[in-house]
Amino acid sequence: MILVTGGTGLLGSHLLFDLLSAGNKVKVLIRSSSNKLNILSTFAYYTANPETLFNKIEWVDGDITDIYSLSEAFEHAEYIYHTAACVSFNANQKRIIYQTNVQGTANVVNLCLEKGIKKLCFVSSIAALGNTDDGSPIDENVFLKTTKNKSHYSVSKHKAEMEVWRGIAEGLNAVIVNPSIILGPGNWKTGSSSFFTTVAKGFKFYTNGTSGYVDVRDVSKAMISLMESDISAERFLVSAENLTYKDFFTEIAINLNVTPPTIYANPLLSSLAWRLEAIRAKLCFSQPKIARNTVISVHKKLAFSNLKIIKTLGIQFRPIANSISEIALQYKKDNNHL
Repeated sequence: MILVTGGTGLLGSHLLFDLLSAGNKVKVLIRSSSNKLNILSTFAYYTANPETLFNKIEWVDGDITDIYSLSEAFEHAEYIYHTAACVSFNANQKRIIYQTNVQGTANVVNLCLEKGIKKLCFVSSIAALGNTDDGSPIDENVFLKTTKNKSHYSVSKHKAEMEVWRGIAEGLNAVIVNPSIILGPGNWKTGSSSFFTTVAKGFKFYTNGTSGYVDVRDVSKAMISLMESDISAERFLVSAENLTYKDFFTEIAINLNVTPPTIYANPLLSSLAWRLEAIRAKLCFSQPKIARNTVISVHKKLAFSNLKIIKTLGIQFRPIANSISEIALQYKKDNNHL
């Protein structure tokens, strides 16, 4: 039996599709506030009969921050895919970020040890990695050295990784994956899927920063391959390509048949934008749409190496241009833009 946390998210729902399609018995830890239909919608992208797989899921009510409900979910489980996380760059959500990402992961690790779980796959992030001194591609050997100018999300994922490494030191069989920006069809209002909504509405700005991107199906494939292998006590950076934000958003715009971004948002303009947004949010008693750390990160030219995962698994990543084309087509179908 396999237990998956974070099953209603972009990665979690695609992982569930792959696991169930392969005939695995799977149960999903789900919070009362989560929407099961997100999973069904994802399944519908890839099969004409999504209900067939969806109805095979065993549901367990609970939360990774609630050790008692989590302990119940672990009953009869042998393998754990821990994808649940609070992905936010809003400093106002500091408490929930650390509670979910750090304490939640500590709870998962402790129960894995207590109940003799055969193997754990923990989904971290490139946000948990450090930077190279000479600007060379970042790989699995680059650990976070300082938390200065790092978002609470980045720090929380780093600390969550430390909980997994603690578990490994205590005898836990586990692997860690650090995906770059994950792309796939999903909830068009949240996560990376919302990039397509933003561009469709006429996104005008770009920066020359660079980051890594990967198709959600490749991340799921890599996770399952690692879990089915004898590999343990290692982490793997999972990324297909490095692109500038300008090229990334331009590619989306071309596939959505809208005007690509044309205005360069230099650091000064970007800094002004997040400050004005912070003021607007306070006046409207809402959460800011742009965070300071996000503005800083989109100007960084970061490159990520996928050599280890390719050498280890022989994985062939989907070209990001192909992924964007497929996701854009699905976006247009879902939003009646065809």
